Amino acid sequence: MDILRTRKLMSILIDQTKKVIVQGITGREGMARAKLMIEYGTTVVAGCTPGKGGETVLGVPVFDTLEEAVETIGQVDISTIFVPAPLVKDAAIEALSAGIKLLVIVPDRVPIYDVLEIAAVAKEMGAEFVGPNTLGLLSPGKAVLGMIGGSAASARNWFLPGNCGVTSRSGGITSSIAYYLSRAGVGLSSIVHVGGDAVVGLPHPEIIKKYEADPETKAVVMFGEIGGSQEETVADLIESGAVTKPIIAYIGGRGAKSGTRFSHAGAIIEGGRGTYEGKVERLKTAGAHVVENFGDIPAVTKKVLASLSGKM
Repeated sequence: MDILRTRKLMSILIDQTKKVIVQGITGREGMARAKLMIEYGTTVVAGCTPGKGGETVLGVPVFDTLEEAVETIGQVDISTIFVPAPLVKDAAIEALSAGIKLLVIVPDRVPIYDVLEIAAVAKEMGAEFVGPNTLGLLSPGKAVLGMIGGSAASARNWFLPGNCGVTSRSGGITSSIAYYLSRAGVGLSSIVHVGGDAVVGLPHPEIIKKYEADPETKAVVMFGEIGGSQEETVADLIESGAVTKPIIAYIGGRGAKSGTRFSHAGAIIEGGRGTYEGKVERLKTAGAHVVENFGDIPAVTKKVLASLSGKM
């Protein structure tokens, strides 16, 4: 019985057992998203806003520093960061220095050199981060980090628990794919928006490797975009055998020309690299199930999952 319970709790990055702190919890955005997380079932144990120590928000104690929070309540697993972009680097490094091993960096417009510095410190500390410029992540029926779903009621109604992972470079499309898969009866193990910037902490390849190691996930739907090389790296992982679970991929930005930005800072073709055609061809050659029409994603995913059931 204990083994079954443990398996039921498994998911990538977040579940209801992880202790979460909210940096910037006293701000409008931090407070609203803390409400979503708490009501959905996330274990939010503290908030942090300099100068606001001693207050409470939604029944959660607020501390002036992460060091003080950890000294008072014990070690924290995850920090979600809702502070203005110029303050993100200091907030992230403070969290990493306090021993927190996963950060979810929600704000956009974080300077790229700040992100690179955060990445260097995270690597040194053996930690990871999602974002910046991310809606966050959600494991249906377990917990949410960030703002996916908007409200706890919507998140519960929209996203069905199950065995399909979602990873996406677009915030809005993350929710859309998860919603349409659920409406089609495809349950989800986890939903991750990796972030829309050119440099992010956990891009598609790293998230897909986590899904590969997750017993609960049987297949992964990936929403890719023009620009960068995340999708090509996923193709490399498939070809090398590092990823064996089926990947259902859709690439946005089919009509974009060189120098065009497709919605996000990271979705831009430069010097002929990161084109739609190149990504599609690379993924097809590697063996991914590439979907050309967005509306076909649920049907193709159901077909792939059905074929897996037939092999078991």
